[in-house]
Amino acid sequence: MKQLIIFDLDGTLLNTIDDLADAVDYVMRSRNLPLHTNAEYRQMVGGGIKRLVERALPKHLAENEQYVEECVTQFRRYYVDNIDRHTVPYEGMPELLRKLQSRGIKLAVASNKFQQGTDRLVSKFFGDIDFVAVEGNREGAPLKPDPEIVNNILHKSDTPRERCVMVGDSGIDIRTAKAAGIASIGVSWGFRFAQELYDAGATTVVSSMEELERLLFGD
Repeated sequence: MKQLIIFDLDGTLLNTIDDLADAVDYVMRSRNLPLHTNAEYRQMVGGGIKRLVERALPKHLAENEQYVEECVTQFRRYYVDNIDRHTVPYEGMPELLRKLQSRGIKLAVASNKFQQGTDRLVSKFFGDIDFVAVEGNREGAPLKPDPEIVNNILHKSDTPRERCVMVGDSGIDIRTAKAAGIASIGVSWGFRFAQELYDAGATTVVSSMEELERLLFGD
């Protein structure tokens, strides 16, 4: 059994896609730009707000740095006010976190979502969980798959790498774990397909909360 489990947020702990899509649609609609489906947005998220906006914009606008920054500012303003309208935890996740905590296992969050949004969602949906670290993206800090975010969590929790595992729904999470020298588990209920996880180097991908629980508890 591991001493520390690091969870990705969007697509792993929480289903946030509807609120993310609404915020991008708000920006696109206000600028008379084409909208996208939720299925398309699932392939755009994971690299932070700026990357999401760039992927949603037509190519010629995505190459205009000033235009992108204006859209990011507009997105952030709307999203902060509407961040939890549709967002929900994946079924069984709150219960799993409570079980892990009751066993004395340290828990942490590592997200590419901006820190304010990460803190707000974790506090609302998992307020009874005593996370050793909740790490979102801060200005000037690198995004996953850079391992800095994991290294920060390991330092805060005083946990050796071999006793830690990262759980995430995207290839970015798997590559982050690999770069940090820790184990990883991919989950296929999130925003990506299992093949992306395997392509990124995942050796273990689960499709249900029950499978994840068995792996984490070593049963």
